[in-house]
Amino acid sequence: MKVLLLTGSHPRHLYVVNQLAKLGIITAHVKEVREEFMPQPPGYLEDIDRTNFIRHFADRDEAERRHFAGNEEVKTEIPTLQVTHVTLNSSETIKWVKEQTFDLAISYGVHMLSKELLDVMPAHSWNIHGGLSPWYKGNTTLFWPFFMLRPNWAGMTVHRLTSRLDAGEIVHQSVPHLAYGDGLHDVACKAVMQVAEDLVQIIQNTPLREIPYVPQKGNGKLWIGTDWIPQHLRFVYNVYNNDIVDQFLDGKLPRMDPPIISALRKEE
Repeated sequence: MKVLLLTGSHPRHLYVVNQLAKLGIITAHVKEVREEFMPQPPGYLEDIDRTNFIRHFADRDEAERRHFAGNEEVKTEIPTLQVTHVTLNSSETIKWVKEQTFDLAISYGVHMLSKELLDVMPAHSWNIHGGLSPWYKGNTTLFWPFFMLRPNWAGMTVHRLTSRLDAGEIVHQSVPHLAYGDGLHDVACKAVMQVAEDLVQIIQNTPLREIPYVPQKGNGKLWIGTDWIPQHLRFVYNVYNNDIVDQFLDGKLPRMDPPIISALRKEE
């Protein structure tokens, strides 16, 4: 099998690249240089929200450095095209992709692909989405399960690439193991690590022709960027002090498990 990857440039994205590269199957990599990882708090915030904003993104940076240490760059020599948000769907990118040889394309952490770029992708083209679709489609989808007090719904979805955002048929979903002491960002990082591990197993053990594609049922929820505001952080940090996982594991929060679709689970 030969695989084309289209990913962002943050360590979480390059961690997935490095895990899959160990299989020796990555023939090409389109890397989109993403925005700065540490945003500045908006000037209009009250002190409580400014403090939470700084804490939230500092904690995210610390967690990602800890979980993805050593993945600041790709460790294997792979033909790579570096692009920006502006040039991701350019004619030059499309031409470069058409010149590569691959059976499977996987995107993770890039902006939405144009119809023209999707048209040069193979029949088996997947996206790794940080969130369980259809309930958490769109943006900030590893935050909202915590806001809803359902940390066990913070997971990842591998689905078929389509022109509709996070709406393609599902290949696989995964959720990480929750442990005492896990904060919001620990769970988000562990979700990425789990889906990378699962993808390695799927690619190693399942021929593409046997991959099941499961249509998404129901409309779910598409979370847009403007749904999230810094004041939402008060709930996670001031009400719960980021100990939602501990309270969940202690049985202080109601438990309802997500109906996971797994390409690793064989039907009886």
